[in-house]
Amino acid sequence: MTMPPARTPVALRRAVDCVVIGGGPVGLLTAVFLGQSGLRVAVIERWPQRYPLPRACTIDHEAIRILQAAGLLAGHADLFEPSQGERGGYEFRNGAGELLQAIDWNRASESGWANTNGFYQPDLEAALEELAVATPGVSVHRGWSFRAVTQHHDGVSVHLSPSDTSEDVVQIESRWLVGADGANSAVRAHLGIGVQDSGFTADWLVVDYQPLIEENWSAFVTQYCDPAQPATAVNSGPGRRRFEFMRRADTTIDELNQESTAWRLMAPWGVTPETARLERHAVYTFRGQWAQRWRVGNVFLAGDAAHVMPPFLGQGLCSGLRDARALTWRLALVHRGCASPAVLESYGPERTGHVLEIIDEAVAAGRVICELDADRAAARDAEMKDRARDPHAVTRQPPHPRLGRPSLTMPSAGTDGRLAPQGRVRVGGREGLFDDVVGGCWQLIGFGRHPADFCGFDDLEWFRHLGGVVAEVSTQGEVEDVDGLYQRWFADNGCQAVVARPDFYVFAAGAHHDVPTFLTRLRQALQPDTTAGE
Repeated sequence: MTMPPARTPVALRRAVDCVVIGGGPVGLLTAVFLGQSGLRVAVIERWPQRYPLPRACTIDHEAIRILQAAGLLAGHADLFEPSQGERGGYEFRNGAGELLQAIDWNRASESGWANTNGFYQPDLEAALEELAVATPGVSVHRGWSFRAVTQHHDGVSVHLSPSDTSEDVVQIESRWLVGADGANSAVRAHLGIGVQDSGFTADWLVVDYQPLIEENWSAFVTQYCDPAQPATAVNSGPGRRRFEFMRRADTTIDELNQESTAWRLMAPWGVTPETARLERHAVYTFRGQWAQRWRVGNVFLAGDAAHVMPPFLGQGLCSGLRDARALTWRLALVHRGCASPAVLESYGPERTGHVLEIIDEAVAAGRVICELDADRAAARDAEMKDRARDPHAVTRQPPHPRLGRPSLTMPSAGTDGRLAPQGRVRVGGREGLFDDVVGGCWQLIGFGRHPADFCGFDDLEWFRHLGGVVAEVSTQGEVEDVDGLYQRWFADNGCQAVVARPDFYVFAAGAHHDVPTFLTRLRQALQPDTTAGE
């Protein structure tokens, strides 16, 4: 095993704006966004070096747009391999190989990127850490462990010590602390936050390998719902593949986690020591859990510290990256004095409601896949095949839930709390995705008319002070809708103008003449104390 080279240690600052516990993708991305917003951030990671083997391996369009917003995609778009397949990219097949159902992972997405993609987590983590270290105000400290946090009226005191000893405790003063330290979160445990459980649990062997010969798979992901041996085959990034095998009652965890077992279970697919190089095998317990609280005072949870889910929909890391973006734009606005601390109260409810829908869907898929009783599996197969006789029913949409409630949005005929679009646009001689070409943290977009025609100068200046952009998109004009995505989105949603938040969720949408109301309601949501009397 080749370990990544160690970096020169950076001295711990004793006073920062935010301490992030956990140097995985969620913690690093949190630090990048906060650093880009002008905060001083210390990332604390207990391991001295990055984990060199794969873990998460799929990422969706929304999560890639989040990485795009951080500036990562400019030099690293090749880290991601888009889903391809004849029937939506994601298949459920029975023990006889018959197609039972498909999920349309290849559907057109709202975000301008392929709906689902494979990736190699060590490469993504390396790119994120490189970006974090290069971000002014951000420092990454490996080999330090979280011990405790005490809260006071204007912030927190974070107690740390070298990971190889519980002695030599040092203290950092910070306004906020974010616990992004994984499913066994020390931050969550220290705060005494309980977890709720879905009731689903199953042990699975995860095997990562590199094919030495060309392989031909009908789908990006295939779930083999075989009661004799449930299994998953998935494209896990450029040049790599993964198998997952459920533990049966007649097999111990130790027996399942043998290299010989991995080769034996992959052999029916022609994956042998002659055709593949084994990279990793490990047994995981798949379950669905979520924290009862995501915030205690000035301490927040994100990523696996806040939720874990079975991997059957590939949404674990995606949900963590959503957490990072949802939390950081709020913290940044409060730090700049552009928003009241009250906006932080909606972080947990929004994210909990969103992630619970995904956990429920993942658990439901897991119960289908993990059925070991032959008679119940046969009844399941018959029911799914009966539904599949309808050509429109065999392929269904993946979950794309709206934000949980209460949310920082304005009721807008069902569009609020849903993802806002990003399409390809042309401005002058430059063509690309809207966020790259036009930009903007907050976005006020009108289709066919410029939003500035409907509101006053003061409102526009206030919106731009938030980091917002105001633009008209049209089939021909200054910002040209190259592929017609915006025209379709506005038509499908029966609206003419939209305000999108920094995490790409719709704050409000409606007619052109509603724009002044959008901005008034947004100001009231961000600064309730200063606008209550207006």
